Amino acid sequence: MSFMQALRTRWTQSDSLVCVGLDPEPAKFPAAFAADPDAVFSFCRDIADATAQYACAFKPQIAHFAALGAEDALARLIAHIHAVHPGVPVILDSKRGDIGSTAQHYASEAFDRYGADAVTANPYLGRDSVQPFLDRAERGVIVLCRTSNPGAGDLQDLVVDGRPLYQHVAHKVAHEWNAHGNCALVVGATWPEQLREVRAIVGEVPFLVPGVGAQGGDVEAVVRNAKTADGTGLMVSSSRAILYASGGADYAEAAAQAAKSLRDEINRHR
Repeated sequence: MSFMQALRTRWTQSDSLVCVGLDPEPAKFPAAFAADPDAVFSFCRDIADATAQYACAFKPQIAHFAALGAEDALARLIAHIHAVHPGVPVILDSKRGDIGSTAQHYASEAFDRYGADAVTANPYLGRDSVQPFLDRAERGVIVLCRTSNPGAGDLQDLVVDGRPLYQHVAHKVAHEWNAHGNCALVVGATWPEQLREVRAIVGEVPFLVPGVGAQGGDVEAVVRNAKTADGTGLMVSSSRAILYASGGADYAEAAAQAAKSLRDEINRHR
C-alpha cells in the first residue's frame, strides 16, 4: 500500500488528523528512564504504543536521534511501529534536498535504511534535488512550503513575478512535480491565511501542519482554512505537547490523553 493510500485509510479508520511527532529529548524523559541504556527507543516506543489509536501518522525527527547517536533506535522504532501498528504511516522528518547524486543517497537513507513511508524535503535546490524522492511512487514526499518558524518569511514571502515564493512552490509541487500523486506540503499552523491561500492553489494535496501546541497555532483556524471538501487533507502535527504531557510515571497515559484531546478538538471543527 502506498503512503497516500495508507494515509487516506488511516484518516477514516482512526477518525483522526493527528500526526504524533517523535522528538526525543532525554532531559525531559521521566526519571524511570535514567538507568535505561536504551531509553530513546524505550520512551518513543511507549509513546507510539500509547497514542497509535489516535494517530493518522507518526513523525520521528531525525536530528533528535542523530544528535544522540541513536540512529539504530530510530530504525528499530520505525520497524516497531510497522510491526505493531500496521497501517499507521511513518514520516521521517529530515528536510532533505541536495544535488541529484547526493539526493539519491538521502532517498535510500529514508526509505531503504529506515523504512519510512514518507520524508520531508526542501525544494530550495529545485526539482532535481527532490527527484529521487519523487521517483519512489509508493512513498510520500512532503515538501516545505510555508513553514511555521518565525523567520519563515525571510525567503518564503519574497515576491517573485507578482506573488510570494511559497505560492510558486505550492503550484510547482501540486501541478508539475506530483506525477505519481505522492506529494504533500508543509504549511505551518501559525499562518492561517497562508493555509487558505495554499489550499486554493493545490486542491486536494495533503498538508503536514506543524505549529499547534507548543508553537501556539490555532486548531480551529487550521481546520477552517486548510481542510479538504471531505473534511480531511491534513496531518496536524504535535510533538512536545504530546510527548511530554507528563514527566511522571503516567507519561504514556498522559500522552495518549493529549493526543486524544487534540484529535477531538480537530474533529469538533471538521
